[in-house]
Amino acid sequence: MKLNPFFILLTVFVLITHAQELQNQQLDSVLISSTRIDLPFKENSRTITVISALEIKNAAATNVADLLQQVTGVDIRRRGTGGSQADLQIRGGGFDQTLLLIDGIKMDDAQTGHHTMNAALPLEVIERIEIIKGPAARVFGQNAFTGAINIVTKKNLDNSVSINLETGSFNQLNASITVGTELENSSHIIHVGKLTSESYRNNSDYDNSNYFLKSTFNKNAQPIELIATFFDRKFGAENFYTTSPAFNEYEETQNSLIGFTTTFNTEKLKIKPRVYWKRNQDLFLLKREDPSFFRNFHITDKIGAEVYASYSSKLGITGFGIDVSKIYLRSNNLGNRNRFMTNLFLEHQFKLLDNKLDITPGVAVTYFSDFKFHAFPGMDIGYNINNTIKIYGNVGYTYRIPTYTDLFYNDFRTVGNENLDPEDAFGQEIGIKYITNKFSTTLAFFNRDAKNLIDYIRPNTTETIYTATNIAEVNTKGLEFDASYNFKISDFNQTFAIGYAFLEDNILDQNKELSRYSLNTLKHQFTTRLSTQLFKNMKQNIIYKHAERTTGQSYNVWDASLIFTVKTFELTATASNIFDADYIETGFTPMPPSNVLLGLRYNF
Repeated sequence: MKLNPFFILLTVFVLITHAQELQNQQLDSVLISSTRIDLPFKENSRTITVISALEIKNAAATNVADLLQQVTGVDIRRRGTGGSQADLQIRGGGFDQTLLLIDGIKMDDAQTGHHTMNAALPLEVIERIEIIKGPAARVFGQNAFTGAINIVTKKNLDNSVSINLETGSFNQLNASITVGTELENSSHIIHVGKLTSESYRNNSDYDNSNYFLKSTFNKNAQPIELIATFFDRKFGAENFYTTSPAFNEYEETQNSLIGFTTTFNTEKLKIKPRVYWKRNQDLFLLKREDPSFFRNFHITDKIGAEVYASYSSKLGITGFGIDVSKIYLRSNNLGNRNRFMTNLFLEHQFKLLDNKLDITPGVAVTYFSDFKFHAFPGMDIGYNINNTIKIYGNVGYTYRIPTYTDLFYNDFRTVGNENLDPEDAFGQEIGIKYITNKFSTTLAFFNRDAKNLIDYIRPNTTETIYTATNIAEVNTKGLEFDASYNFKISDFNQTFAIGYAFLEDNILDQNKELSRYSLNTLKHQFTTRLSTQLFKNMKQNIIYKHAERTTGQSYNVWDASLIFTVKTFELTATASNIFDADYIETGFTPMPPSNVLLGLRYNF
């Protein structure tokens, strides 16, 4: 793997530049909750990206899928506008290998990872998004094969009401209301949203509804947090999974979550128990107007309970805990299935050499009723050269059991395999962080040696049936570089961010012509974001994204947004794919041409 001299020079430049103060919240004060031991961002020895509420508000994005498109190393493969259907992938992993969490609640779906983004929240209720890259099974158990994304919701919105209306190309119409209220002994956030479009191509219309509730009860004594979500999506799925012009595909999904959490704190001990119920329902029709031709209907329920704790002593911080869950699947294609899972974890952070050196070994042990016991040991190591520069490294084993789709799915082109083995890998990473108030940058190199990765394979190029198969061995290596520069013009904050990722998959003992999924990773990914404010009431954002996939496809996409504030009103304009790039992110679905969305938000 050869390094471009441009990125080496840019890294050196970043490392010798000094800082000026920013007036917004600093990253090094943010406690990262996507690790079981709460640590400030600056003290973590992992590659972690945090998207703050301010960055979310200023981004040229209207949903989580579009927002994550701007993150280096994250590959969001969308199938249209509105976030109706998108796959989430990190560092070349598949859509089943990245774990999504909502306030720490694991949103994995035993049916298929295609449903991961069904749980993504509306931007209005998100405080920040934490992206942890690399093997995270030691922290969260299986499904965090290549990384995890934790969406942290807002604690409260005081007493406020925000109404948002947007309309634009393809007859898009978005409407939402977000209400925050503070009572004597409780607080509440309520969000209701509706998103519709008549589509930019045949049979790509959608009608989506979002409902969100977060409440804190008994806040003057022992606070108890309630989170409840319900997302209903109905959309045309033209060529989402097939190329046949004879089909007119259609899909409906419903995703819901209800969870209760509380925290017990003493001087040295923190205990966080939680119970939750997650549900996903999926209806897929191969012919929209003829449901009897081919119909898949699945309902997946997951009921779970967790207890996590951390203990501080003279020897450091110890994190430990257990979570148990039961999964129920009812499906006309996959059958009726159930699975019981238990995950125990233990880790401890040592600090040595006047707190300059931190070492965090840990292990997770997981039991699956159908795949028995598995252990995921790992270790993080970091050394602070000074107050701004830290070098770090981590190693760890990671693991994923097959989804029910991998095991049992059957249609005219795809066949599951109930004899599949679980996927496993050993990941290594080394990196350097430089963080000041003006500059922040991360450079990381990673390697992943995987065995038994699951792909859909055909025996020869004339055969049309793909069968779920364990690939013998796959090596993935790459680098990621992120930098952001904060400066001022006329007392207004400005930000310029740049990111680059290189990834190389070496699929050993595997004929590339016969693989359905493995070879469509991002080989080169380049992103830039310029957020400016030149006048008191106006902010601008320009986003540039370059992607080159291992299949040879390459494309460049420009997005932009404008926010104009007048007292309690905000006028917004969001332009996507400004220069009308012709490209596909996944499968056979062309992405939308250039389009514009105009909005009006009223806050009171």
